[in-house]
Amino acid sequence: MPKKVLVSGCYDLLHAGHVAFFETAAKYGELHVCIGSDDNIRLLKGHAPKFSQDERLYIVQSISHVSHARVSSGSGMLDFEPDLRELKPDYFVVNEDGSTPAKRALCEELGVEFVELPRTPKEGLPARSSSGIKATLNLPYRLCLAGGWIDQPWVSEIAPGSAVVVQIEPTVDFSLRSGMATSTRQHWQKLAAMGTTTDDHGELARLLFGYENPPGTQYVAGSQDAIGLTHAGINRLDYDGEYWPHHIETCRSQEVCDWLEQSLAIVPLFERPDGYDPLRQRHLLPEIVRRLGNAGRRCYEAIVQQDIRAFGKSMTATHDAWRDLLPETTNPEIDSILNSYNNQGYGRITSGCGGGYIFVATEEDLPGSFRIKVRN
Repeated sequence: MPKKVLVSGCYDLLHAGHVAFFETAAKYGELHVCIGSDDNIRLLKGHAPKFSQDERLYIVQSISHVSHARVSSGSGMLDFEPDLRELKPDYFVVNEDGSTPAKRALCEELGVEFVELPRTPKEGLPARSSSGIKATLNLPYRLCLAGGWIDQPWVSEIAPGSAVVVQIEPTVDFSLRSGMATSTRQHWQKLAAMGTTTDDHGELARLLFGYENPPGTQYVAGSQDAIGLTHAGINRLDYDGEYWPHHIETCRSQEVCDWLEQSLAIVPLFERPDGYDPLRQRHLLPEIVRRLGNAGRRCYEAIVQQDIRAFGKSMTATHDAWRDLLPETTNPEIDSILNSYNNQGYGRITSGCGGGYIFVATEEDLPGSFRIKVRN
């Protein structure tokens, strides 16, 4: 009887590094592969895989080094445990960056030899990792639907409040200088190119925020940009005088995300002009800041409750608070265009100060508009 070998992983974006790993592991015996289930990937990583478990299983089974493959029947970091107990392999093989004390202890308990392999690419090929590939391909965008500017300490120290950000799929190539966090997204691309990646979205957001705002930065970008890009679903960020929110509330309900996609129309406006400075005038009054922060809280509640009227009102309230707080965030031309949508939806706001896109709360398809796809 040939010896049996078990390996496990997500294998979502299969690359040459995976194949080289399978090739080496198969030298120990008949190779069995456990694929992470879609539900477990959502549990561990906070988002769905790029490819379904059926697709990933089909791809892995097609690799010549693999004798058998199955979807892991457990959950959590040791989702392969039930399969390990059933298969009773001679070896459990991991890459060095996939080695954990819990895996080693489980193998010791069951009398399975634990083998840790160095991450070595096939000769002549570059080193690859799934995290690195995911970080450079298909990066999401983020929407800020309400409460923008409350993430600046000089605003929220006056009165606490909330902002609402949504991570969306890159189905549209959004323009620069449009309030879509494109600058922060470009910093993410640079981090990824340097190999700085992690599957922990909280850690990634802090890395991204720090990289974009090194010591001595004159204008510190708000943390809602980094958090909105890295946190799946719909997020309410609660600020109280600090650069980082003291609490993050997240909704990844498929029903709610579907509702938002059907309730938000986006219309291109124009990029903010070069040299534009929205901070030349500041009216930092407590009453205005409270209106801004409350608009964020109401926006999140309206989305979760699928109340399109309240959703639209919260966006309009945010823009009105911007105009009173920082008058140069808008101008008569922008206000006139926004007002033209008053009878075409339940509320509206621009994607950013000085232009970008118009977000309209409506179930109707407006001329020239498009819809978004929430990444959850």
